[in-house]
Amino acid sequence: MKSERVATFAALGVPGFRLLWLSGVFSFMSIQMQFLLRALLAWDLTESESALGIVFFAFGLALGVSTLFGGVAADRLSKRRLMLFGQMVLLLGSVGMGLALATDVIHYWMLLVSSALQGLMFGLIGPARISMTTELVGRERLGNAITLSSLSLSGSRVIAPTGAGLLAGWALFGLAGAYFVSAAIATLSFVLLMPLPETKRSVSGSSDDARPVRHARSSPLAEIREGIRYAMSRPELRRPIVTSIIVIMFGFSYVAFQPALVEGVFGLGDAHVGFISGASSIGAVAASIVLASRADSPGAHSILIGLGFAFGASIVALAWAPTYAIALAVTAAIGAASVGFISLIQTIVMRATDEAYQGRVQSLVQLPFAAFAMAAAPLGALAEWVGVRAMFLTMGIAVTLSMVVYSMAAVSNRRLPQPAGSQ
Repeated sequence: MKSERVATFAALGVPGFRLLWLSGVFSFMSIQMQFLLRALLAWDLTESESALGIVFFAFGLALGVSTLFGGVAADRLSKRRLMLFGQMVLLLGSVGMGLALATDVIHYWMLLVSSALQGLMFGLIGPARISMTTELVGRERLGNAITLSSLSLSGSRVIAPTGAGLLAGWALFGLAGAYFVSAAIATLSFVLLMPLPETKRSVSGSSDDARPVRHARSSPLAEIREGIRYAMSRPELRRPIVTSIIVIMFGFSYVAFQPALVEGVFGLGDAHVGFISGASSIGAVAASIVLASRADSPGAHSILIGLGFAFGASIVALAWAPTYAIALAVTAAIGAASVGFISLIQTIVMRATDEAYQGRVQSLVQLPFAAFAMAAAPLGALAEWVGVRAMFLTMGIAVTLSMVVYSMAAVSNRRLPQPAGSQ
């Protein structure tokens, strides 16, 4: 039976999900603070753009390595304990960086370790968090819950980096104090995870295709291969997953090149880079609020296609934006379209996935974020060759073409994917 439109904050009525959501709010805030703090510290230590890129690449590489194994872990281990472990490591990493700064023993390699460690834990926590969300709220409210999770992430992008920058520039705190504040916020996330229930382990599924999980449990690599085979053998999973890889890898990379556009093209300063980043986050928050009541509706698939095309068109528009004010408005539209697209992709994929494969399939949905982090390097080389505007144009065209292929496939198969095990 298809889900109807629900109240915007319906999933928060489930006590377990409410705790998970609040924990995510504080976790995302801490992580977003550290993103900015690492960038500031890398520049202070090296004054090198390449050094900044390497720190970003270390995060993406570690995320790519850990995400697939995180999916296996979510399918075979306690999701609550996985999240507690990952959050504790993130907390200790923030404390360690604060101590290194406070005692003046900080070195650039510590930034690389910190960035890689965050990527590793992000890959571990992500699949467990979404899989647990499915178990807590059920498939009928899954879209609402995932969209509310996106709202917490987008909201943290509005508040946390600004707060981190203010703390880092305040003599009373400085970079060391800002890291300690980040650790305190991460502690709140850890505490909120502790009362969560132990959810069931997915050792079998609702279909015959889930049975191989029991035979492959001795080998994580075999389980990864089985998860990929499972997803790629089903058009209702393969199409959105492959499309999301292309769309996120090319489209979401716009965030890495906002400074090049603002400072290199429009000739403005750091504050204006912050404003345009904030505009993207505000657009994302607005989209999450609007979509929360519609993500489980029968029209969600059509909304997904519309948002994908809007994402590509907005990046093309950014390539041609004649003024900073217009670029600011276009970036808000990009933020709204991108977050809405990502939320609905996750919803459609997870609703169509058997219980035994939820963690591994979610890891495939999360994998493009590692790819986009690593794609920033070749796209940066392209920008140096053809210019920032031409690079944005190329990115927008790639996103749009991938959505053309996806929508044509959807037309040829008009029946929407149903939740696994549904009638």
